[in-house]
Amino acid sequence: MHGPTPPLPVPTDKLHFAMPPMHESLEDERRHRKERLAGALRLFGRLGYEDGVSGHITARDPEFSDCFWVNPFGIPFRHVTVSDLVLANQDGQVVEGGHHVNQAAFAVHAQVHAARPDVVAVAHCHSVHGRALAALGELLDPITQESCAFYEDHALYDAYTSVTVDPEEGRRIAAALGSRKALVLRNHGLLTVGDSVDAAAWWFVTMERSCQVQLTARAAGRPVLIEHRRAVATREQLGGDLVAWINYQPMWREITRSEPDLLD
Repeated sequence: MHGPTPPLPVPTDKLHFAMPPMHESLEDERRHRKERLAGALRLFGRLGYEDGVSGHITARDPEFSDCFWVNPFGIPFRHVTVSDLVLANQDGQVVEGGHHVNQAAFAVHAQVHAARPDVVAVAHCHSVHGRALAALGELLDPITQESCAFYEDHALYDAYTSVTVDPEEGRRIAAALGSRKALVLRNHGLLTVGDSVDAAAWWFVTMERSCQVQLTARAAGRPVLIEHRRAVATREQLGGDLVAWINYQPMWREITRSEPDLLD
């Protein structure tokens, strides 16, 4: 007597797998970037990355490449909606919107955007563990799968930036970043970039968590480093912006389902 016929595998082309969307118009792409920016700000607020009026995420406008969407000065991350976002030019002057922008943000972000035309979004916040690692003036060690994504792909800006509106300081920070995805600003915090808002936001989230793991592991003992060859191989697998975009999607789905008013 034969048992039941086992179920057949579902063809892989019938399985849903989200990929970055293609846009039919500049207006559609602009709306998409603004929605993702508002969502990332909400998530950063949830995760405790906001500290007073410090912290900002910028997203390049798809049409006017020297203008950037950013959170309005003084509005809590957890309250930001798409309609609150401000568009500013590379000099930090508001060209669309009803609020001021953080001029310290543009002293740095505008220079990073100018130096990196491949970058759509830049994220910088005063997160707790990022500031703690920055206070040590250290980089992330390859001690976990997640930290290997940054192996030889992040740098240290070995000077204290303070609150600056000096474009020259922004240019020095952009030069220190180079072609990498992230920067530790000594005594200050973390900065990440990506070819989408999703990627830049994910790099910041996972970098902050990697800082926490490194500090915790070191407090408990002496972390074991992943050897160079394996660290490089892991970075090649996990260190691209597409992987970052994919990793970020559960967070995007969660914030838009639980806080759909952000899209207003």
